[in-house]
Parts: sequence; C-alpha cells; structure tokens
Amino acid sequence: MEEIVVEAGAGLRHYTKDLWRFRELVFILAWRDISVRYKQTILGIAWSAIRPILMTVVFTIIFGILAKFPNHDVPYPILVLSGMLGWQFFASALESTSSSVIGNSNLISKVYFPRVIIPLSALAISVVDLAINTVILAAVMAWYHYLPSIRILFVPAFLLLAAALTLGLGLWFSALSAKYRDFRVIVPFLIQFGFYLSPVGFSTSIVPANWKFWFALNPMVGIIDGIRWCILPTGPAPDSTALIASIVFSGLILVSGFWVFRSLERQFADVL
Repeated sequence: MEEIVVEAGAGLRHYTKDLWRFRELVFILAWRDISVRYKQTILGIAWSAIRPILMTVVFTIIFGILAKFPNHDVPYPILVLSGMLGWQFFASALESTSSSVIGNSNLISKVYFPRVIIPLSALAISVVDLAINTVILAAVMAWYHYLPSIRILFVPAFLLLAAALTLGLGLWFSALSAKYRDFRVIVPFLIQFGFYLSPVGFSTSIVPANWKFWFALNPMVGIIDGIRWCILPTGPAPDSTALIASIVFSGLILVSGFWVFRSLERQFADVL
C-alpha cells in the first residue's frame, strides 16, 4: 500500500503529487453532488432544462420579435441558445464552486486531501447542465433544419477557456467565503450583474462603437461570441480585443485564484 506523507506547509511539487494520488476523489465527490442535487425532486434533471428554455422564449419575444435586434440570418432561438451554452456553464459552475468549501466543511475538518479537489469536483457538476443545454440547442437546430458550421469543432476550446475563468473565480470566492462569510452574497450578485453585461440574449453587433472596447473587457464576451462563431455559419467573428481579454483575464484569474486558495486553505479546518 502506498504511503502518503502529510507535510505542513508542503511546497507545490508535493501538493501536486498529493493531487494526483487523490485524483479519484474528484469523481467521487462530483458523483455524490450530482446525486444529491437531483435526489427527491419531482422533475429531476428536467429542472436544468426548464430554465434555458424559458429564458430563450423570453429573449426571443422581447429582443427578437418586439425589439427586432439583428440576428444575422439565424433563427433567434438558436442565437440565444448558442449564447446560453457558455453562460449557463459559467453561472452554474461559479455558483457551485464558490460555495464548495463551506459545503464540505465536515469533510475538511476530518481528513487530509488537497483542498483544491473540492472546487474541481464542484466544477464537474456543471458538465450536466452543459450537456442538457447542448441537447436543447441540437434539438432546436434540427427543428429549424439549421446546420452548424464546421467551426463547431472548436467549441471545446472556448468551453475550456470558460472553465479556466470559472475555476479561477471559484477558487477566489470559495477560499474567501470560508474565512469571510459575507463573500457568499457577492457571487449571486456577480452572476446577475454579469448576465446583463454579457451578450447572452443579443448579438454584440448592437453595442455602440464607443462602448465596444469597454464591453469587450468582460471576459465572458469573447467566450460567448467565440462559441457563437463556432456554431453559427453566419454572423461576425469574435472581436480580437474581447478574445484577448478573455484569454488574459482567464489566465490571470486562474493563477491568482490558485495562489489565494493555497494561501488560505491551511486555515480552513480552523475557521469552518
């Protein structure tokens, strides 16, 4: 049997080795959270499908029919659902990762394992929502007889970028929420505020020219526009500023989030 040595304040190399040793725990915790999430529910996994469907209907009526926003020759429900693909993954993952440390306080206080496994397993839960949204989008595209672009093969690259951004933010908020409980209030506000600042229900082409630069600094803009560009054969390519901002901010937030998490995780057992 392999011996696991716990060293107080161990360096990154030792921490990485422990993370590899406990890799199966990521899948165990993810499966546990998925089971708990849909346990004793009437509609079960259908709850994850109702939200994007209702939001698509609302956006199509308000922006597509009443406001007549440009759709680049794409059925408006498909325009919305393609934007919803990245946003719902981001919102669901951020919500679960940011509260993951507090939600596993009993586990943290009893046994040793690299604590970063907890937000990693919480991120895996959002893959279920992503799969559901993908099925809905595919069904709507089939209904409209709308064929995707060959660029759809690049969608995973933008989803990985969204995962890096979400995990970075999740590491930040999960660590800070463990020590300062009022940080839990910030996450729902951030998700709601970010939703209105992201091109989920509309195309970025409606943003005035003098606001495009500031709008592009939102890292989700480049991700959402990138996913749309991959799926839809018509419509503009993602703005280069938005794409660069998404890559740079996602990388910086992920690295800094891991550093903050590592700095505070030694205190988790004491403050939880």
